[in-house]
Amino acid sequence: MSGVLHDVLTAILVLAGAAMCLAAGIGLIRFPDVLSRLHAATKPQIFGLMAVTADVAINNFSVGTVTLVVAIVVFQALTAPMAAHLVGRAAYATEHLRPDLLIVDELKGRRAEQ
Repeated sequence: MSGVLHDVLTAILVLAGAAMCLAAGIGLIRFPDVLSRLHAATKPQIFGLMAVTADVAINNFSVGTVTLVVAIVVFQALTAPMAAHLVGRAAYATEHLRPDLLIVDELKGRRAEQ
């Protein structure tokens, strides 16, 4: 790969990752309740991490680096939604959310199970 193309690809991936992480941070500050903030914390953050780690894998292409990048992305993709789910359930159980923003409340009437 030519040097200019390599630098352009690196710039695109790093800027995309930084933009996604920035969007996640802004969403954490601007969104009104816990459930909305969880969405902002998980979705763009994972995509930003994927972009940055893809750049690391491209710049340092070796079996060890690619394996580490895949492990990082897989573990983050598995743990972030589970952590968000647990935080969401805890917020619902302690009523730290805005019920007027819920479209469907599937947990209403099932509080005894928690």
